[in-house]
Amino acid sequence: MTAADSTSDRDVIVASGTDDEPAVGNQRVLSGWSGHTLFWFGVAYTVFHLLVLNVFPLETWTFRILHVAGGLMIGFVLMARSLPASDLHAAGGLPEPVLLAMRWGSAFLIVPSLIAMLVPFLLRDLVGIPNPPPWLYAAAGPALVAGTILTIIAGWVAPARTDKVDIADWLAAVAAAAVAAYLLFNLAALQFRAGVMPTQPDFLVSLAGVLLILECTRRLAGLALVIIAAVFILYSFIGPWLPGFLAHSGYTAERFFSYLYTDSGILGPTVAVSSTYIILFICFAAFLQASKVGDYFVNFAFASAGHARGGPAKVAIFASGLMGMINGTSAGNVVATGSLTIPLMKKVGYRPKSAAGIEAAASTGGQIMPPIMGAGAFIMAEVTGIRYTEIAVAAVIPAVLYFISVYFMVDLEAQRTGMKGLPRDQLPRFDELVKQVYLFIPIIILISALFMGYSVIRAGTLSLVAAIVVSWLTPHRLGPVGIIRALNLTSTMAVQLIAVCACAGIIVGVIGLTGVGLRFSSMLLQVADTSQFLALLFAMGISLMLGMGMPTTAAYAVAASVVAPGLIRLGIEPLVAHFFVFYFAVVSAITPPVALAAYAGAAIAGSKALPTSVTAFKLGLAAFIVPFMFFYSPTLLMLGSWPLILQSVVTACVGVFLLSSAVQGWFFGRTNILLRAVLLFAALSMISGGWLTDIVGVALGLALYAWQRKMAVKEPDLPIAEAATFGEQTS
Repeated sequence: MTAADSTSDRDVIVASGTDDEPAVGNQRVLSGWSGHTLFWFGVAYTVFHLLVLNVFPLETWTFRILHVAGGLMIGFVLMARSLPASDLHAAGGLPEPVLLAMRWGSAFLIVPSLIAMLVPFLLRDLVGIPNPPPWLYAAAGPALVAGTILTIIAGWVAPARTDKVDIADWLAAVAAAAVAAYLLFNLAALQFRAGVMPTQPDFLVSLAGVLLILECTRRLAGLALVIIAAVFILYSFIGPWLPGFLAHSGYTAERFFSYLYTDSGILGPTVAVSSTYIILFICFAAFLQASKVGDYFVNFAFASAGHARGGPAKVAIFASGLMGMINGTSAGNVVATGSLTIPLMKKVGYRPKSAAGIEAAASTGGQIMPPIMGAGAFIMAEVTGIRYTEIAVAAVIPAVLYFISVYFMVDLEAQRTGMKGLPRDQLPRFDELVKQVYLFIPIIILISALFMGYSVIRAGTLSLVAAIVVSWLTPHRLGPVGIIRALNLTSTMAVQLIAVCACAGIIVGVIGLTGVGLRFSSMLLQVADTSQFLALLFAMGISLMLGMGMPTTAAYAVAASVVAPGLIRLGIEPLVAHFFVFYFAVVSAITPPVALAAYAGAAIAGSKALPTSVTAFKLGLAAFIVPFMFFYSPTLLMLGSWPLILQSVVTACVGVFLLSSAVQGWFFGRTNILLRAVLLFAALSMISGGWLTDIVGVALGLALYAWQRKMAVKEPDLPIAEAATFGEQTS
């Protein structure tokens, strides 16, 4: 529980600790020398990025190589292997002498490899020998690959501990450093020959780097992304035997793996974004969290909406939207705000799966909420070349439509079941919270700086400094110790996205090398010859499938490489095409059967995972409709004249209200199946944005309203007392 439920005689609900970064099950909590080493390395890693971004620019490939290597090193030390607790060692599968031999074997292979990769620097800088003897790399390459494979396996089978770093994990970090050392020394040559005329060491070092990225991603983000990356890697080699548009000539291992470690793959757009925008804004979020701004956001939401019917659910919507501007991760939002809002939703009568589904749907919306919008928006700016400010402006109306829809869903369910809000005397006082409205200043500065023409990096840095200054006006003032802790928190929060972006770079590299994206575009064009709407449905399905079980960053990066080019070839504006893909990458977090945000909520609510994901899908249904709305009405992305934009916004709001009423079965009273079908038709008729269809939708809505005023049953399905009892029983 992240709140003090009883802070006074009034039993006031006050959020506290929502800013704390939740530790996942396999995250280590270290003390002693290993804890201090990780802490100060994390601080140095963050400071390095801030200095390069603002003071001392660095060559692009060099910066990205160091960025990935540092992230891998932190990831291996911070995260234990995420296999089941009944590991092979505990089950008696591998005796201790075997494990010891694996560790020593890894050390015997990896440590000399690192030394061999560092020797050329010493020969060049101290002795004046520009190139090392050929045998040095020829011997170090195979040893590095063998040691990497052995240390990864040793990390799998050794006992998993969260209070101590296994030597296999230290060796994996050393292997990441060895890969970086080779790439940096041979950088100029690699920029010409990688993927074209690679040497044997190029291939072996790149192979070791890919293996390390896949293993680190598995620990940090789960198997889904790793499996998809592995499928794409396999596709690169079996292309000659595949049918139809999937066929290609195939590639040698040397060319393939050396190509992946270039700016067309791992060091490409995804890592470009993670090394600049993502880590900068995660640092901004870390400083906001250190000054407890997240607690203020949640308390502000409670004071604003907690007293309304179904109050905690509406608090979840507002709080998750505000928190989403900070961290931009759906599952992280669920854990941060849901640990407070989900129990309170159950208390006022929501069933456990409904409470978890509401929080999951609201938290997922946090990723489409400007100005930060999670990491996907930065990748969109990098891929499309569209200014980030234009993307943020275009995202405003769709994000508002999404949250309005979830709000309507929640409010209508509260009406249908007769739920009440929380008593005002149990909520934070709004007049007291207004006095701290200055805590919004860093976000206001961020938005203002962006629209004043500052670069994203400069605007992010200014808002970061503002977060430190604003903290001096609170009890959680950030002094030197607080700043250092926030810098370390940045590295801990960023490491997952760094690994994810590097792994997504593997997939992007395969797509670019094999040309499968262009082939998919051709297939999409063929489908569009039959029906453009069918082509959009097909694109939606592919985006959702690619995104299931994956973080939004990776989901969008992959879908943008495969699906978006095809949509653009259909004649769709690049901004519209990428937003279409981006939205479905986001809502894959609440799409059954693999819905990460819904599963996180189910764990808190004590509900079953699949029914919770279905409920979240239903509540977030508007997110599946909105992309079609702004496809048919680009004015929803601020493309067009203001009168047309206003018309589209008004009719879209009416449409999502009718859609919510159809889903919830309550439209100014209870509705039967026939009326719900008519409501759904009226809502869908307003998608295209034309005057005729809008008039049809509004006319049907008004006719149903007149009918409901006379004929509808107004009583709720369950009295609040019964609803509360039912909620307690099902929990």
